[in-house]
Amino acid sequence: MLFSSTIFLFTFLPLTLAGYYLLGKRYRNVFLLVMSLAFYAWGEPRFVLVMIASIALNYIFALVIDKKRGIAKPVLIFAVAANVGLLYVYKYLGFTSRVLAIFGITFTDPGFILPIGISFFSFQAMSYVIDVYRKPGSAQLKPQNVALYIALFPQLVAGPIVRYGSIASQIESRAYSASLFAEGVRRFIIGFAKKVILANNLSLIADAAFAMPDAQRGAAYAWLGVIAYALQLLFDFCGYSDMAIGLGKMFGFEFEENFNYPYMTASVSGFWNRWHISLGLWFRDYIYFPLGGSRVKKPRLVFNLFVVWFLTGLWHGASFNFIAWGLLYFVFVTFEKLSGIPKNLKSPFSRVFYRIIALLVIIGGRVLFRAEGGTAALGYSLSMIGLTGNADNAAILLMTFRDYWFFIAAAVVCTTPVLKRLGEKLAPRFTVAYPIVRHAAYALVFLWAISYIVMGANNPFIYFNF
Repeated sequence: MLFSSTIFLFTFLPLTLAGYYLLGKRYRNVFLLVMSLAFYAWGEPRFVLVMIASIALNYIFALVIDKKRGIAKPVLIFAVAANVGLLYVYKYLGFTSRVLAIFGITFTDPGFILPIGISFFSFQAMSYVIDVYRKPGSAQLKPQNVALYIALFPQLVAGPIVRYGSIASQIESRAYSASLFAEGVRRFIIGFAKKVILANNLSLIADAAFAMPDAQRGAAYAWLGVIAYALQLLFDFCGYSDMAIGLGKMFGFEFEENFNYPYMTASVSGFWNRWHISLGLWFRDYIYFPLGGSRVKKPRLVFNLFVVWFLTGLWHGASFNFIAWGLLYFVFVTFEKLSGIPKNLKSPFSRVFYRIIALLVIIGGRVLFRAEGGTAALGYSLSMIGLTGNADNAAILLMTFRDYWFFIAAAVVCTTPVLKRLGEKLAPRFTVAYPIVRHAAYALVFLWAISYIVMGANNPFIYFNF
């Protein structure tokens, strides 16, 4: 079930909110858990059994680790192996068969369908067990609370990846207020608009550019396509995170931010402090720091970064494209760590120049995300630098800008904090008019986005695939 679908907006969410607030506080968690499992089971009911198995196993693992400290470490190792094994079977077994086939080793690919969100809820489950190991006495005794933490529908299938420690007290007891609920509604509308109005329209530009044969695609059109895809990916995923955070507030939960204007970054490293923040922090705390982090000798630092970025690429998808994408970041992040760039750059010109280089790397790397296979990625990349010898078709470029100029311009503006800062300046000056205009704007944007849904212009969230 998609947040941007009519069944969710006009049936599931109203019924869930109504039932949640009509029930007493004693029953709200149980009701929310049941509705979360129903939400996940909507598309593929059998996969809810995979999630329930994950919940049950990790609940038991955490209890054993907490109560039997003498065997805590081997149980932790087994728990991590079980979670990784579950993820491997569904997400990477087929990829393994294709890799082994290169070396003449064959086995039958079972062809498992990837359960939506398995990368997200597996990482949440692992973080819970690991945190219990690190902090004795922190295991949750109530299985329904662990289940709600892992299955809570707002962040279930595409994050943000929530740590149990940040939400444990909220599961037990949380405050409710009309202002928090209203803030949640506004945040949901922002995410909904990002997804439906911006991401879905930008996808039409990207799809056309990537579908065009290499022999016909010119450099300018290739860059337009990948820039559109980079913006689509941002507003698709950022939009989902906004909706998840907004839904959380409606039910009294406070989730941490997952995006912070990532394309405003001054470096490749800085990009990952702003993009999918919860994933970056997960790899930092559970992979990078245990390996030694940055407080090691340079060869070891390079190794640590290699492991993190190889796994980051692999987490996003079981293909060589994603591995290559992760290693691209490894190269540039390692360069920045070892050279001290951009911190060591003194002149404003050099800092601006490196910011442009970083953005070109980030946007250019999206070709590996979007292209179907290495050959397609190479062909598209060659067309971006004009090595396919194709001249741009001015008519196609003009038609694209004519049809989509508003969405491109709006997307570029929304990658910056301009609108946020403008609101902060206007609010204290127009204390009466500003709230009225703001609420009217939210209503109009919501109705505009709804019109797209009613007309059937709805795309699945990209990160559901990861």
